[in-house]
Amino acid sequence: MKGRMILLDHISGREAAALMVDGQLDDLLVDATGPRPGTVYRAIADRPVKGQGGMFLKTPQGSAFLRQIKGLAPGQAIRVQVTGHAEPGKAIPVTNKLLFKSRFAILTPDAPGLNISRRIRDDDLRDSLLEIAHEQMQGTDHGLILRSSCAEAGAEEIVEDIATMRGLAEGVMADESTEMALLAEGDGPHILAWRD
Repeated sequence: MKGRMILLDHISGREAAALMVDGQLDDLLVDATGPRPGTVYRAIADRPVKGQGGMFLKTPQGSAFLRQIKGLAPGQAIRVQVTGHAEPGKAIPVTNKLLFKSRFAILTPDAPGLNISRRIRDDDLRDSLLEIAHEQMQGTDHGLILRSSCAEAGAEEIVEDIATMRGLAEGVMADESTEMALLAEGDGPHILAWRD
């Protein structure tokens, strides 16, 4: 069998996605236990770790570890995003630089600017995508990156995708509560396979 095929199913009750290339397994994603990468929390600073430049945080799903903690004091609430899977007995790795990813767009709340993937080389297409980006991001300080998948998409799909990600990002960033909470769940293997 020639070509690429994505297969979606479940293994032991957990989401799984496989990429088959020319009849051979090329990649496999299985939903892990614990928080998914991309999950956003309102965490509470717990205690600094001297010598490592980091701090342990409390989240609804366990202890997390954040590097580069300049200006963060114990007891303070902070929005963080899971960057990977925690090793057994270790804290969840997180960052305070949030990204909201979808199939066509990546919103960057703390990094303003409008960017088009370098893989899109057609100048007319880049111009039309930049026009869409300007229209959809008007009135916000969030940054936007339009991914290479935009080259194969229709304008309406891209506009809808940006609007969905902008709504999610604005909802999370507008949250000013001080209680520990899960603000947005990370994507599972089925969504990741469709997105990437």
